[in-house]
Amino acid sequence: MDISAVEKSYARWAPVYDRTFGALTTIGRKRTVGYICERGGDVLEVGVGTGLALPLYDDRVSVTGIDYSTDMLAKARARIAGAGLSHVKELRQMDARTLDFPDNSFDTIAAMHVLSVVPEPERVMAEIARVCKPGGQVVIANHFQRDKGFLAGVERVFAPLENLLGWHSDFRMQTVLSDTRLSVLTQHALPPLGMMTFLVLQKAV
Repeated sequence: MDISAVEKSYARWAPVYDRTFGALTTIGRKRTVGYICERGGDVLEVGVGTGLALPLYDDRVSVTGIDYSTDMLAKARARIAGAGLSHVKELRQMDARTLDFPDNSFDTIAAMHVLSVVPEPERVMAEIARVCKPGGQVVIANHFQRDKGFLAGVERVFAPLENLLGWHSDFRMQTVLSDTRLSVLTQHALPPLGMMTFLVLQKAV
């Protein structure tokens, strides 16, 4: 999947995202934000999209959000203005493969349903690890490929359509576990049907 395909796909998705894919990912979003708010501190949300998660954070955190899609960011900014979300520090248009932040900038990094839609996810994870503080955490909610069963077959069918759909249906978990600076703290399936996974990684001190 290339970056121009991502941009075009999310320009198409932006008007209906909240009522479609956004609705399907509600459980993972709430689980992720709830966990992050308990930690507190400076948070980077990679792939903030239309800002669906932003009202769920509270004043225990200061949130910076990035996204490559200007269409999605426009909706996120409107959401912030409408709800007066004081815990949101800023939103910036940015390619997650080259994050414009210094090393060790954030206590926690959220990546909700974004890693399977970006080009070169290994590069994205390397950047996430770079800007996460030592001892900080990366909190992920995402779909990962199944190895067997009916849904595994469905994922294989849709895999060739990644540029049209805007996501990898056959995205493997190992892709986000390849950076040696990060180790797994928590991993469990999320409803419905375990389609999504909640994953917490910690950066070495």
